[in-house]
Formats: sequence, structure tokens, C-alpha cells
Amino acid sequence: MTTVVIVGAGPTGLTLACGLARQGVDVRIVEKAAEFHTGSRGKTLNPRSLEILADLGIGERLAAVGRTHLPYRKYFAGEFADETDPFAGAGADTTAPYPVSLWMPQTRVERLLRERLAEHGVTVELATELVGFTQDEAEVEVHLAGGGRISADYLVACDGGRSAVRKLLGIPFVGEGQEQPTLVCGDVEVEGLEPTAWHQWFGPEGVFMLCPFEGTRRWQLQASPETDADGLTVAPSLESFQRLAARHTGREDLRISRATWLSTWRINVRMAERYREGRVFLAGDSAHVHPVAGGLGMNTGIQDAWNLAWKLGYVLRGLAAPALLDSYQEERLPIAAWTLDVSSAGLAAVARGITTPGIGVEAGRVADVTGLSLGYRWSRLADDRLGGPLQAGDRAPDAVRPGAGPAGAPARLFDLFTGDHFTLLGFGPGARPALTGLPDFVRAVAIDDRDDETRRAYGITGDALVLVRPDHHVALTAPATGREDVMTYLAALERS
Repeated sequence: MTTVVIVGAGPTGLTLACGLARQGVDVRIVEKAAEFHTGSRGKTLNPRSLEILADLGIGERLAAVGRTHLPYRKYFAGEFADETDPFAGAGADTTAPYPVSLWMPQTRVERLLRERLAEHGVTVELATELVGFTQDEAEVEVHLAGGGRISADYLVACDGGRSAVRKLLGIPFVGEGQEQPTLVCGDVEVEGLEPTAWHQWFGPEGVFMLCPFEGTRRWQLQASPETDADGLTVAPSLESFQRLAARHTGREDLRISRATWLSTWRINVRMAERYREGRVFLAGDSAHVHPVAGGLGMNTGIQDAWNLAWKLGYVLRGLAAPALLDSYQEERLPIAAWTLDVSSAGLAAVARGITTPGIGVEAGRVADVTGLSLGYRWSRLADDRLGGPLQAGDRAPDAVRPGAGPAGAPARLFDLFTGDHFTLLGFGPGARPALTGLPDFVRAVAIDDRDDETRRAYGITGDALVLVRPDHHVALTAPATGREDVMTYLAALERS
């Protein structure tokens, strides 16, 4: 029997599959499309997603094909208005290995995740469509088009905003949307522009934007739709894109060609009422959809999968009781609600700025474009006994540790988090006794007097214990004498 079936092979499903497969979980990932998507779609990975994907083993591969800085070159009514780089001031940050976002098309992210998944012995099953399922207390039986059946312990829907799984479950997708498209989109080739900036034309007629991708001739086009004489939206096409380019830029030398991934985007702000029904879970767009402002879509899905992967793995490996899975909705549903709120506000800000010279998509930046501040202090898995600036539920900071690497070289704390184990940080000599006799799934790390940077990052001045979850969030903070607190916390996982 397959242990977990994942429906949908986008970034969410692939991240989840990688996170499970590396724990030795038997996983199948099915995709109803006959071929992998070729459209660029999402185009940025924020620093939190980069941490996750690096933990899964593709950090260097991503860095080799993405770009970290992309100026926003802004025009108004066809004339140059301003140029800014939103991440120009972001320098090295010892508490985060990736201080800025990485620009790359979603297709590249998916390809690298598929390659990593294949290294674990799992491949995506194309042209494999879920048409139904049944479940009971013991298993889920997935029904495939053509009559195939898969028996599994759990089913996870990563099949997008029109999720077949969510609809079959009857889970309400609460929110609102618009019938008329707000943007037309496409992947194109461009002559007449430097591929060193994201070109953004704003003005009374709307918006027209061209974003280049590193190492390719492809650009992503996003624009206010063209309308016909009756005010109806014209379907996206190369000819329409060329007319829009001429209208918004006023330039005869700018040429659009080789248009692919012709698409429209409609405002749709919705969230599932719940993320779980028995042995079936929702993640990514199947659980929430929201405006494009802030670039949170692909990132939120990846982070859903990261939260769920270690929990499913621990339950299936016998390290935790099934009740641990209840914390997935408890932690991630409020994050989705925040995402819908801030992206909606961001889109409204961009809309207001369309008629203002020098305003571009920067107007839609959300409060945290990095994802590093998002945590779960409200969670049942958060046990804070120190009350410091860093609390249980928060993302655990990175730090550079002098002399901790090979031959006395500096090493990053995050390198010790990599994998599927808990990490117990023992600050000071008083914490040393707590670092012994731990379960096999806990790695003990002594923080000594040289680790001033780690102390600053964690806000700890004396001796203390900090237990970090497999997903890099703080599980427990306790005094140095709190070994029993740690052991009680870990034991509770098995009976929760």
C-alpha cells in the first residue's frame, strides 16, 4: 500500500513529495496533465522558501539559474519616470542565509524539484487524473480515470484553485472573485528592451509590464486586458500583445514575438474553511487563492508543504501520534488569512498608483516580503518558558558560528538544522547535562562562549535550552535546568 498520494505536481506537491521521500515515506505524486507546464507563472522565491528548498538539497542549483536583484524601471504614459531596486539595501544578514528573494520562473523551480525527487527514487505520474476517492478510519482509496485504484494512508490535494479533491470533499471555498479578467499574461520574446530590469508602464489606460528571466530570451508579460468595441475583453494573443505594447509604450521599435502560455488572471480571494477531512489534506492553491501582489502564491504553497511534510513523516514513522496532524491547519490557516489580507491590500495600492507617475508594483509590497517573520506562537506545539524576544513558534534564526566548521572554519547554524530531526541548542555550561541521552531524532548542539552571534540572534544572555523543530521553528524555550521539560515535550508528540 502506498503511504501518501499527492495530487498535483506544482511547487507545493513537489516540495511535499521531496520532504516525505527523504524520510523514507512511500509516496506517489500524480498529475492529470499529459505534459509538464511550460508557462513561467510565479517568478520569485522569497528568503523563507529558499531556506526550505536549500534544506531539501537544491539551494545551489537554484542560485545557479536565478537572479537576486532586478531593478524596477517605471514609465508613466510612455515616458521614463523612475528606477528603483527594492532589494538594493538588503545586505548580508547573519540570521538569514538568503537575505533577498530569487527571481526565476516557476517552471525552473518545478524542474529542479522533480530532479531532486527523482534522486529519492520517485517520479511524477503524468496523465493520471483523480476522479474520486473513499476513506475510512484505516485508509484512503484513490480512484483514477481509467479505473485504476491506489490505497494509501493519506491523500494530499495540491491540485490548485479548482481542486477536484476539495470539491469532492465539499469543503467551502469562502471568499469572492471577479468574472472579468484583471490581467492578461504570456511568455514572450522582446526586441528593443534591455533585459536588466523589470519594465513597468503605468498610466490612465492601465498597466503593461515585461519581466526578463536570467539565462533565457523569455520575458513574462502582464498587462491590463485589451477590450473590443463592445467593452468585452479580447483573448490574449500575440497580435493583442503587440497592440498593447504599442499603446502603452508609444514605441515603434519594441517588438513582441513568440508568445506562449497565453493566460488571463482574475481577482479571486478565497480560502478553504478547513484544511483537513479525515485522512485528506489541502495545501497550496487548493486551500487558498489570493491576489498576485507581494508574490506570495508559490511561496505560501511551498511553506504549507514544508509544515505538513515533517508532521506526516513523523506520524508515519511512528515518532508521533496522528493527533500531531491537527496542528497543520492550526498553524497554516491563519497564515493563509494573513496572506489574503495583505495581498488584497497590496493590489488595491497598485490600482491606486496606476495614475501616479513613478509608481509601480512596489506599491503592492507586503509587510514581510521575506516570509522570515511568520511563525506560530499560537500553536499547540509552541511551549515558551523563557519569555524572551524570540519565542516558541517563531522561525529559528540562523547564525555564523566561529570555529564550528571543518578545520576550525566558520559554520552556519542552519547547516545543523538540515534534515528531519529536532535540534536542541544548549546555551552555556549549565545546559550541557540536558544535551545527553536524547532520542535518536534529536540532534544536540552546544552553544559555547565563542557563539556570541548565536546568542544575539536568539536573545539569550545566560544559560538556556532552545528546541528547534524539523521545519526550523522554535518548539520550546526553557531554562538550562529544563531537561525534563524537553523530554516531556518530546514524549507528548507520541501521545498527542
